[in-house]
Amino acid sequence: MKLRYKRLWLGLGLLVLLTPLGIILPEKLGATGAWGEWSARQLKEKWGHVPARLEKLEGLWKALFPEYTMPGMARPWQTKLAYLLAGLLGAGVVVILCLGLGRWLAIPEGQEKRDAS
Repeated sequence: MKLRYKRLWLGLGLLVLLTPLGIILPEKLGATGAWGEWSARQLKEKWGHVPARLEKLEGLWKALFPEYTMPGMARPWQTKLAYLLAGLLGAGVVVILCLGLGRWLAIPEGQEKRDAS
């Protein structure tokens, strides 16, 4: 494996390992939620208005795991575990999509030489 890919995988692994900080730090610091994950109502409270198009799009996407929770996981340790699992699942889906797209768009080895001549 090339060194740059090894560094990429190590960096991605590190980010996945840091995922629990997203639930631990807001708890410890008394934050009200994740930055940028506001509803139209919360935006209106913060800024006093909501862009019209944003308000129309609010119900368009339904999350697979809303609020990073999973059914049947209500205890505090279970919600933390669900948050971590949702993050791992999301990262896994992104990696699989990127690898699949990369393979689909890749030029087969030797093909670029034939095309150049």
